[in-house]
Amino acid sequence: MLTPLYILFLSFTIADAIDILLVAIMLYQLYKMVKGTAAVNVLIGLVLIYIIWIIVRAFELKLLGSILGKFVNVGVIAVMVVFQQEIRKFLLYIGSNEFVKNRNWKNILSFSNHEVVSSRFTLDDEALINACYNMSESKTGALIIVSRKSDLKFYVNTGEIVDSVLTDKMLENIFYKNSPLHDGAVIIKDNRIIAARCVLPVTEKENFPSHFGMRHRAAVGLTETTDALAITVSEQTGNVSLTINGEINSNISKDKLRYLIEKNLKN
Repeated sequence: MLTPLYILFLSFTIADAIDILLVAIMLYQLYKMVKGTAAVNVLIGLVLIYIIWIIVRAFELKLLGSILGKFVNVGVIAVMVVFQQEIRKFLLYIGSNEFVKNRNWKNILSFSNHEVVSSRFTLDDEALINACYNMSESKTGALIIVSRKSDLKFYVNTGEIVDSVLTDKMLENIFYKNSPLHDGAVIIKDNRIIAARCVLPVTEKENFPSHFGMRHRAAVGLTETTDALAITVSEQTGNVSLTINGEINSNISKDKLRYLIEKNLKN
């Protein structure tokens, strides 16, 4: 038998309001932590399953409730497996002195998002293209990520912050074989080199072509879960490739690279 709505409202106390508020703050902060990663879609999916399970229980749909309950019962284990990197990072930060000294506690209670995501993208594609083909001639391996709408903050934090204007010379210096920043990926956003030596996820495709190396695997891995563009320069062949939505456009010319970059930045 369904509980009348007026009874639910009569039993609602200040403690219940505080409980809901704290859960809302916790979920929002968790969302901000995983925003821009593949984990955010999993988080949304888990929350939706839990909400549906509560509704199903309220309407006493026993069979569906039993099935969804199995997912909810293993939810903690699923969260630990899926969010292991984020949880490890969070626990390390909580245990450090920086959390106590530098944390802005107002931001924890704030539901406003101060980050403004621009729908327009600025990029000096000529500097980028020139750098890629200069490195191609010298067979200098490179992995360059061009950020669009997806927030790549998690991957930026795995590398070294550069925050420099995008120039062909700067990119070539970063990927020079004796440079301390040449390993990993460079992330570019709004015509600035945000970070270098960034660690990216690699694709888990079983049928991934064997002639592609780890740079291409990382390019596919990132673009499978974000809308970023990934440009790779092969250290073995010097071929330049552009990866979009997990698909590699390999061994492309300057003109085609320029066309694909301009086309996808307009979308």
